[in-house]
Amino acid sequence: MSAPAPQPQKISIPGTLSSITKPWSPKLIATLNSSHDVKLAKLQGEFVWHSHPNTDELFYCVSGEFTIRFREDPTVALDDVVMKTGDMLVIPRSVRHCPAVAEGIEACAMIIELGGTVNTGDADGEGVGRVRNEVEDVRGRV
Repeated sequence: MSAPAPQPQKISIPGTLSSITKPWSPKLIATLNSSHDVKLAKLQGEFVWHSHPNTDELFYCVSGEFTIRFREDPTVALDDVVMKTGDMLVIPRSVRHCPAVAEGIEACAMIIELGGTVNTGDADGEGVGRVRNEVEDVRGRV
């Protein structure tokens, strides 16, 4: 006989967002199928250009407005995508991108990606150290 399933726990998205004080520092709120992390983050200003060679990345705009910028591949031109509250976008693995928010504005996003994915992906250079993998596990606390 198998053990009983644990009690599912609801998560307060507004409560979790109110506890986030630093932009670009995602909070782990759930894990799906022991393989994908669900994170919440506040976004301000511009992040770093990066890609994730091993995973797609899903962005859901919880509030505000932000733009996902794309670098042009020499053979394919990708348009930037403006994300507004309620919009969702999947960025395919290896596609270089840079989330950005207009000056003086704050946006909030839910991000779903392969567990353990570093938020700066393959980025290298100035400013990366301040944002690399600052994922705090807040499951069960908010």
